[in-house]
Parts: sequence; C-alpha cells; structure tokens
Amino acid sequence: MCRQILGGCFRFESTSEALLDLVEAAYAGLPPHQLMMGTPEFRIELRLLPRQLSPSAAEPPPMRVQSGAGLLCGVMDASNYVVLAPEQRRALVVASEDMLSHRYHLRYELIEFAVFTLATRGLGLVPLHGACVGREGRGILLLGASGSGKSTLALHSLLQGLDFLAEDAVFVQPESMLATGVANYLHVQADALCLIDDDATRRWINQAPIIRRRSGVEKFEADLRLGHGRLAAAPLELVGAVFVSAQSADDPDVLLSVIPPDEIAARLSADQAYASGQPGWHRFEQRMMQQGVHLLRRGRHPRDSANALRQLLD
Repeated sequence: MCRQILGGCFRFESTSEALLDLVEAAYAGLPPHQLMMGTPEFRIELRLLPRQLSPSAAEPPPMRVQSGAGLLCGVMDASNYVVLAPEQRRALVVASEDMLSHRYHLRYELIEFAVFTLATRGLGLVPLHGACVGREGRGILLLGASGSGKSTLALHSLLQGLDFLAEDAVFVQPESMLATGVANYLHVQADALCLIDDDATRRWINQAPIIRRRSGVEKFEADLRLGHGRLAAAPLELVGAVFVSAQSADDPDVLLSVIPPDEIAARLSADQAYASGQPGWHRFEQRMMQQGVHLLRRGRHPRDSANALRQLLD
C-alpha cells in the first residue's frame, strides 16, 4: 500500500490485513502534499505476532526510546515495538494481536511514530507539537500548553472557513517555512460541543469514537475527511505563530497582543522541548522571529478567536 504523507511516498508492506486496515484508516483520503521537486520513498514493514499468553492490560505499557548504531527503537514490550533505520528510510513495526484491541495506541504510538520520524529525518523537517490553519496558501502556527484550547480553536477555524492543516503535529521545512501535517482526525473533549452552534457538526463529533489519552483525558476522535470543512490541499507557508492562552482577554474585542522580539526565542524553546534539540531548529527560530509571534487570549466565543486569526492571514 502506497500513500503520500508529509511530502514523502510511504510504502507499507504487511501480510496482515488488519494492520494495513489501520494504515488505511490513518492515511487514506489525505491531500497529497509535496515539499520538494522529487518525492522521496520510505518503506515500512508491519508484522503481526500471535496473541500474548498473559492477559491484555487495560492500556499498553508506555513506549521507551533507545538509539545507537544508526538505529532508533521505540519499545513497549517484547511483542510491540518499532525499529527505524533513518538513513535507509526504512522501518519495521511489530505488534501482537492483543494490540488490535488498542487501535488508537497502535496507530498513534507505533505506526505514526515510524511515519513521523522517517519523514522528519528524511525530509529535514522540524517536528512541532501544535496545530496549523490558514487560507490561500498562508498558514498560522498554533502553539501552547495542553489544555490551552488549540484543538477547539482549530475546530472553529475550520468551521469559519479556514483551511485545516493539522491539529496535533506540524512539520516545517525551515528554509521555506512550508508546513505540512496529517489532517486525519480532530480530537475534542465533550465540553467543547456546547460551543458549536451547527447541529450537523455536533452530530458529526458526537457520533465519533472516543479515545483515551495516556493522561487519562477522553476525547472524541472525529474524522476530518468526512467533508466538514476544508483540508489544506498543499503545504502552507507560515506567516507567523500564535501562542494560545487559556486566559480570558481583559478586552473581549482585543484578543491578540504582540510578543516582544527578545522574548520569542525563549518562549518557542520552552514550548517545544523536543523540537528545539533537532536539526533545523535554529533556522526555524530565526525565521519565526522575523515574522512575528502573537499571544491569543480567549474572547466571548471560540469563533472570535478564529476571526482574530483571519486578521493575521489577511
């Protein structure tokens, strides 16, 4: 099975239809983003092992990462792990039949870990924990701590007609500032439904499966490919970033404030602990300081925050 993801051509190989079905659920129907003239190929083998003899736990063990000898390994246990050879653009994902009952963890922590890591290393991308929306080829990066409201803002930006690039992970080419992502699912908590005015949108989210994060937080996992809003058809050129704050604005008509240039580098590094240690970070940081970064406080309704983002994209 071949899918164009994050600017690369990913070839998935397996004898297990169940594992390939998970790949299809994650990557079918995505806009085929392209970041460079050619499209590098990556190969991922997926192998299914027999069910473990011990009873399946309520939640798989957390992944531990090891590296050496040109390899990167993410290990849950002896039957569930990923081995990556970034220089060869290859990966092996091994899962037991038990993990098929933990589809979210299998997809997110094993398969997506392989895809995201190979793309980051092979395409020279800066991996960011954040969201991104835009219009007419221009994008705004949404940053902030977990619980600040990035997913809710991304949802309302989608409902207000902005292009949706990614909700949880954004990958940036630091020289061009082109951003790409995987716009497959949107994760929102139940309390966000009361802020949605459209009945069809509420039904779409309310009927979605519920996933449980490692933190214990439960969220709806709504499929963005069902036609609710517009997905970014191509990578977006970043024109700025916004730190989303859970704090309400003093003036509900003034939600945006400029972060002083001499504070931007420290704010970005503190927010992106993993990315700040990756190749390309320094150039990304320089470009972001040139473009400007804003703080976005909450208004009366999330649609007001989405309208504030429109101002930055005009």
